[in-house]
Amino acid sequence: MSTGHATGDVAADTYQARLKAFEGRSVGVPTEGPDAVNQAMIRHWVEAMGDENPVYRDEEAARANGFPGVIAPPTMLQAWIMRGYKATAELAEARAAGRSVSDANPADDLMHLLDEGGFTSVVATNCEQEYRRSVVLGDRLSVASSIESISDEKQTGLGIGHFVTTLLRFTDQAGELVATMRFRILKFRPGTGKTAPAAGPRPLRPRPALTQDNAFFFEGARSGRLLIQRCASCGILRHPPRPACAVCRSFDWDTVEATGRGVVYSYVVVHYPQVPAFDYPLPVAVVELEEGTRLVADLLDIDPGAVEVGMPVVVDFVAVDDELTLPMFRPASPPR
Repeated sequence: MSTGHATGDVAADTYQARLKAFEGRSVGVPTEGPDAVNQAMIRHWVEAMGDENPVYRDEEAARANGFPGVIAPPTMLQAWIMRGYKATAELAEARAAGRSVSDANPADDLMHLLDEGGFTSVVATNCEQEYRRSVVLGDRLSVASSIESISDEKQTGLGIGHFVTTLLRFTDQAGELVATMRFRILKFRPGTGKTAPAAGPRPLRPRPALTQDNAFFFEGARSGRLLIQRCASCGILRHPPRPACAVCRSFDWDTVEATGRGVVYSYVVVHYPQVPAFDYPLPVAVVELEEGTRLVADLLDIDPGAVEVGMPVVVDFVAVDDELTLPMFRPASPPR
């Protein structure tokens, strides 16, 4: 019996050594972005994000803020080197069909090795970006990737698995380092997650961090009113609440009561990790109100699979416990 145990340990050690052999390996030759940094792509990005910072559109404003010219939003970093939807779809189709692909690389080999070990499911866990300088119009970015680390076997809520960290280095047309990014995934074995906690009193939902700037919002919800912060100087509405206006810099503000009607601007359906205070699957939406501001809230009375972007919704105030009432949204009309 001890021999069998020892053999299992040897096999596990051998498998871990095979995984560790990938650490430090380059994923392939650097990839150059298909297009130079350009104003059109920046415009699409900031419109989608609702980011009105003038340094992303106006040359004079950018120079007034110390930049050499119009800059790209830092979070657009990956957008400049993506291969595009068509090429990505064709690559995924080829891999799914078992056909060899010309750009197979050590990262693919690592994923296959993890699949062989039963770690067939994957979830992105976190991303860390460090910016060395601003990206400006005309820059042509390239990215070089390497496998930085593979963790030992870990027990997580999703299952037993390995964390894989990839380091990406972004350079410009002169080879200067612009930014780095560490992208981490968990490759896990399905069905090996932690068991649900023992039955008992359900814990309360997490408490909001109340401040002088946001207490009005939760007090309003408790009385059945959806209140939005408004700049008392220029009249701009803003949410989440904050101490100063981003447009005119005024610290004076009051509130207006929203109608509570809006549409689903975007959404996610949360399955894992599961927190005992919530029910799952949990649909959570960014709701764009009629007044133009957006807020994040739970969705009620709808099959998570029926949620759609653009779906009309209306607010409902839910007392989640004796102390906390939150605005949530339900379909304004029955979903199709």
